[in-house]
Amino acid sequence: MPTPSPYFESNNFTLYNGDCKEIMKSMPENSIDMIFADPPYFLSKSKEDMSFKGDWDLSKGVKIDTKFQFDWIREARRILKPEGTIWITGTHHNIYQCGYSLQLLGFRILNEIAWFKPKNNPFSRNFFNFAHETIIWAKKDEKSKHYLNPKVLDFKYRDKLNKEGKQMNDVWDILPCSKNEIDWHPTPKPIELLERIILSSTKPDAIILDPFNGSGTTGIATLNLGYGRSFIGIDLDSHYLDLTIKRLEESLNTGYSKEYKGQDQRSTKSTIKESA
Repeated sequence: MPTPSPYFESNNFTLYNGDCKEIMKSMPENSIDMIFADPPYFLSKSKEDMSFKGDWDLSKGVKIDTKFQFDWIREARRILKPEGTIWITGTHHNIYQCGYSLQLLGFRILNEIAWFKPKNNPFSRNFFNFAHETIIWAKKDEKSKHYLNPKVLDFKYRDKLNKEGKQMNDVWDILPCSKNEIDWHPTPKPIELLERIILSSTKPDAIILDPFNGSGTTGIATLNLGYGRSFIGIDLDSHYLDLTIKRLEESLNTGYSKEYKGQDQRSTKSTIKESA
């Protein structure tokens, strides 16, 4: 199956417009070093829900939702290199579907990261306030040898729960996105989160795929960190690909994307020396 023409391509940054399952089917086997996926959480039960994000987030019932997660994860496994890893974000609405699919497909789950969001606003008085999301990190199979950057494990991030000189734990204290970023997309992820993931689990020259590109944060984080890494993003909605291109151009013009400039993580380029 031939790979479709890119929606956008510039140096090490490529975007595709379409269904991620179909586009991944056209990619060569064992060709991707790391996948970060922020798939639909299926939070929305109807368009009248307060939590409605878009048609893509409408739940079709647990069986169909689980099949959706299984199908894209199956394609993701095929294109991952033997030593490659995958990161998947979620809440209780979808993360168990993803974890179950990973196990059925032969992945070995390495960690379950709790991303603590310290300034999350209360949503309802009917249950405990949502203050975290879950991120699963998994390798392709039981025997594969994955990569974890030892320098990142002990690196001091802007994180009250991870101190300098101590091995990084599986609870990460990272602020949610700003209002500006939420205006771009209803479910964005912060640059800081993606940079930590990319630095932790990829070597220089890695090829990184985001099958649910959204507003392009994974790609911008990849670009900011440099070291010859390449990025591939896929999205059904060309509007978000256009927004990603706009953010990319801003990053190329300023050296850092607007929301990244001036943050503590800017020091990672000089503080962490990466090696293959």
